[in-house]
Amino acid sequence: MKRSPRSPRLAVLLTALVVTACAPQTSTNSASDKDEKSGTLRVWLFQEVGNKPKEKVVDSVVTAFRKAHKDTEVDVEYIPVETRAQRVKAAFNDPKSAPDVMEYGNTDTAGYVKDGGLLDVTKEFGAWSEAKDTDPTAKQSVTVAGRVYGAPFYVGVRALYYRTDVFQKLGLDVPKSMAELASTARRIRAAEPGLYGLVVGGAYTYGAMPFVWANGGELATGTAGSYTSAIDSAAAQKGIKAYTSLFSDDNCPAAKCAGFGGNDTITAFAAGKAGMAIGGDFSHTAVEAGKVKGKYAVVPLPGVAPGSIAPAFAGGNNIGVLKSTSHRTLAVELMEQLSSKKTQASMFDAMGFLPTFTDVRQRVAAREPYVKPFARTLGAGTRFVPASPGWSQIDSSLVLPTMLQEVISGKKDVAAASKDAAAKMDEAFGSAG
Repeated sequence: MKRSPRSPRLAVLLTALVVTACAPQTSTNSASDKDEKSGTLRVWLFQEVGNKPKEKVVDSVVTAFRKAHKDTEVDVEYIPVETRAQRVKAAFNDPKSAPDVMEYGNTDTAGYVKDGGLLDVTKEFGAWSEAKDTDPTAKQSVTVAGRVYGAPFYVGVRALYYRTDVFQKLGLDVPKSMAELASTARRIRAAEPGLYGLVVGGAYTYGAMPFVWANGGELATGTAGSYTSAIDSAAAQKGIKAYTSLFSDDNCPAAKCAGFGGNDTITAFAAGKAGMAIGGDFSHTAVEAGKVKGKYAVVPLPGVAPGSIAPAFAGGNNIGVLKSTSHRTLAVELMEQLSSKKTQASMFDAMGFLPTFTDVRQRVAAREPYVKPFARTLGAGTRFVPASPGWSQIDSSLVLPTMLQEVISGKKDVAAASKDAAAKMDEAFGSAG
């Protein structure tokens, strides 16, 4: 992910809630032999911070779809990103409760395919005229073993949002390194005790990972689907320490911030409660709708070396059809319309989601200056999660947020927490095959 994003897509967002459920290893969600041309299509999409603009775009797609298919109804439900693991698990195991079409984080693709939940749409995607303009990286996010299991919906990366009014008032320069980021955050907090310096979240995995990557660490090592965790390496531990050190009374108190996920950090920044935040291009609309409108700017998140850019997670979300659908043709058509060039352009205008079609992305970047820092971040090089079905289990079990929160709370030191997290990751990779 939306949002990463899921999330985004969220491309992939998490909360501090410990979720014991994980994606099923086997599924009764067998392919339906029906292809009904009427009836009701159920759609699950992710609930965003400030969801109304997204709903408006989706409503227009649904209206056009229903006009073309007069005997068809479309029931759209917006589900919380934080509880998607439980909802999708139930849907895979009980086709009667499953949607026909759903939005899912790009980190979930391999796991959902292994669980037998997503429909192979390779033939339809290949015949779709717009598919040829899909960004190759985005197409990779819906591809497993050469087969296509959905359509890319948007791509997302994160950068540094900062308050221009606060920086001007305090005479601060924009941080050019991670060390300057931390010191600037503490200067803001000291001068303005009512503000978090840099708002961070103990459940914000993809806000923390740039610190690991910038310090030379990795989530895991391996190829061809066989991975071994590297989160307990010396370099990764250095990054974990850099991130968790920001959970302090002189920046973002642990009592408040340990449970924050990505949405929480953006909500705080948009409400004028923080001097800086790590947010995505997909956060733009929510920030614009907040109290800081006109009083902020965005730059790439700085890396360890002055002037460098920290590697960002290449997030984003996809739209897929469930294998259990009894409306295959209609569901695939709706998937294509929800992820079409027209819809992605409208979704960019509504939510700030970066299009996955290269030509559409070039057009929006040319007319919207705020896209530039995110484009720079993409150009500097991004990272992705291990392409293993085991990642779904790692993600839904909140292995990394639990690690961060154990350190933040003082329950474990960085070495012990990362070692335990690595063991859990290796178990998940092993069970996934």
